[in-house]
Amino acid sequence: MEPQYVSTPFGRRSMTLGMLANQESASKVDPDASVDKWKIFRALCEAKDRIGVSDRALAVLNALLTFYPKNEIAEVNGFVVFPSNAQLSLRTHGMAGTTLRRNLAMLVEAGLIIRRDSPNGKRFARRNGEGGLGEAYGFSLAPLLTRAGEIEAQAAQVVADRLEWKRLRERLTLCRRDIAKLIEIALVEEIAGEWTEMQKHFNLVIASLPRRPSAAEMENLLEDLEGFRALVVKTLETKTKTGKTDANDSQNGRHIHNSNPHLISELEPSFETKQGAKPAEEPQPRREPPKSFPLAMVLQACPEIVAYGPGGGISSWRDLMSAAVIVRSTLGVSPSAYQEACDVMGPENAASVIACILERGGHINSAGGYLRDLTRRAERGEFSLGPMLMALLRANGPMARNTG
Repeated sequence: MEPQYVSTPFGRRSMTLGMLANQESASKVDPDASVDKWKIFRALCEAKDRIGVSDRALAVLNALLTFYPKNEIAEVNGFVVFPSNAQLSLRTHGMAGTTLRRNLAMLVEAGLIIRRDSPNGKRFARRNGEGGLGEAYGFSLAPLLTRAGEIEAQAAQVVADRLEWKRLRERLTLCRRDIAKLIEIALVEEIAGEWTEMQKHFNLVIASLPRRPSAAEMENLLEDLEGFRALVVKTLETKTKTGKTDANDSQNGRHIHNSNPHLISELEPSFETKQGAKPAEEPQPRREPPKSFPLAMVLQACPEIVAYGPGGGISSWRDLMSAAVIVRSTLGVSPSAYQEACDVMGPENAASVIACILERGGHINSAGGYLRDLTRRAERGEFSLGPMLMALLRANGPMARNTG
């Protein structure tokens, strides 16, 4: 049985409050509790950085465990091991005495072992009348039992963090590959767009990633890159659809050239009245509103609109659309102009355009006229939100922070 009392260190080694707390905690041992010494040691190896011990200190602890007579650390088996420094040096493959003492002190400070020093500082044990061990002086392994749950939880968290890091790394690798190959095919096929600029910024963003990034760093970069990938994909889809539409119109002979397309809507009513033509009476169906870009990308490109959201923040598309209504009024955009933009572009894209106009407010003379012009161009398939967002991302988004 290990005596339940405070043990102060021998010689010039001083007592600390941490050592006192560790001894008090170790004294509260459940008599029926036990832990496999090698299982808890493996958990310690996983959680060593969180516990605050080095590889060398764990090598010393491993040597101490080899002197424990049983596999199960339990009160019935005693807690104290008492090898000499010479024996410990042999079992740590010839570790020098000064290094051995330093790592023993580290184990004590980390609260993994407790010194049970004899009056003269020697390590030994006395036999009791029944032939078993009585009082023993050396190092108590009781903290490994009392802290087993904590150590195993720390080890499990380390394993979970490592798996999460690996998962993020895989997602980041796939995202990087997707962007690189999509930009490459756009350049090879000579698809219209700012592909060279996109490639430059993509390379700068990747170059900013540390050699061994943390999970938080990868998560932040992954959010930026996934938004960037969505922009690349959407731009490619828009250009592909536009190309197919132009090809079909050319084949079917329906392409109409007009040097002033803005006057079509003004001329059509008088033409209908005079000619009474049926095609004019049946308006052409509008294009399907394009899909919206990721909300995170819009907010990165247009941070000013966040202040107009409910409670001074935007966390959903509903919040952005509410903010756009307020900004629309502030910019002097009429309700009818904004409603028409919503009908043509879709409410999410219309709100995104309002956010872009707010961001570029100093460069736009008439926000209402500018929005109506963009709406007419979108209705004809001549306007895409992607390039506008890309330009603002270069000025305000993560790419600007990385290049700066």
